[in-house]
Amino acid sequence: MQNKSLLKLVEKHGSPLYLYNTEIIASQYKKLTDAFKPVKNLKINYAVKALSNINILKLFRKLGAGIDTVSIQEVLLGLKAGFDPKNIIFTPNGVSLEEIEKAAKLGVQINIDNLYILEQFGQKHPETPVCIRVNPHIMAGGNSKISVGHIGSKFGISIYQIDHIKNIEKATGMRINGIHMHTGSDILDIDAFLRATDILLDVVSKFENIEFVDFGSGFKVPYKEGDISTDIESLGVKLSKKFNEFIKTYGKPLILMFEPGKFLVSESGKFLTKVNVIKQTPSTVFAAVDSGFNHFIRPMFYNSHHHITNISNPKAKNKFYSVVGYICETDTFGSNRQISEIREDDILCFDNAGAYCFSMTSNYNSRFRPAEVMVYNGKDFLIRKRETIEDIFRGQDEVEF
Repeated sequence: MQNKSLLKLVEKHGSPLYLYNTEIIASQYKKLTDAFKPVKNLKINYAVKALSNINILKLFRKLGAGIDTVSIQEVLLGLKAGFDPKNIIFTPNGVSLEEIEKAAKLGVQINIDNLYILEQFGQKHPETPVCIRVNPHIMAGGNSKISVGHIGSKFGISIYQIDHIKNIEKATGMRINGIHMHTGSDILDIDAFLRATDILLDVVSKFENIEFVDFGSGFKVPYKEGDISTDIESLGVKLSKKFNEFIKTYGKPLILMFEPGKFLVSESGKFLTKVNVIKQTPSTVFAAVDSGFNHFIRPMFYNSHHHITNISNPKAKNKFYSVVGYICETDTFGSNRQISEIREDDILCFDNAGAYCFSMTSNYNSRFRPAEVMVYNGKDFLIRKRETIEDIFRGQDEVEF
């Protein structure tokens, strides 16, 4: 969108503001499905945790996707958005047996990554088919916090424990109908993905009743000019070939699944903030905005880079600024960035704000969460109202002293 259009949306809906362009989401979805056209049975399950607004979920249902959920609350969001339970997979980690049973009762596909829970669930509910999340013991991902397939990870059942899984399956009479892995996020090296694929398919070959194979996701998107991203087209060609060849040896059709989140929504999102004040120190010029890590934690939590543009004064000469927030902690969005001259009340735009941004917001410092706007068919829709003080008070019961 052009700067003028973005400024009009801020004028209409206020600041700070999250904005999502649905055309980009649809384009990314098509790019992924096109890359794996050689596979007859392909299913994309959008990872709800990336951006869980119910309207975004409804968009994915319209596009033909299923959803990947990690909490019972995300399952309920999916059902509210109109998804058939059969198009919802529940892939939690570290949750109680009771939460898994609640999800199973709703009719969604269960995915278990714990031998102890698997045995308990199999004993109580042998009639409910279950997918297994395995840990391939491969280090992949752009950050230690998002690398989840290595040997020290809390996620998945080790590939060295496959015999234990088979023993549980036999002892309980349960049916394992899917095998799943997720090695991490921001994966550049498709060879690492393909190595994990070989391991995963070898696991599948040890089970007789598999219906689908879930390869997780982790596809990297560009965060700045010249940034490298996952070569989806090349991965599509190579992985599709491996998968189709494996199906022939397995002897029956299988569904190929992915669960992308960031790849589908990251580039669709922009975060718009207003500059409160400019502060000059002996070493740094700070531009402080009406936001903080309570709204946009990724730069502080993951050291992630988000391109920042001054859309109010885009043609001015570039100067060096550190863009910071209003939280009573160090909350730096970008250090010593070259940005066109910033003045008080200018609007700054943060790119790649669609994934793991609003979904990680909080009310820290008792600040309100921002509004969310979706642009669909050229029209803007307010899909989440800006919070008020009543939202801060809600749920708190006062005690009279």
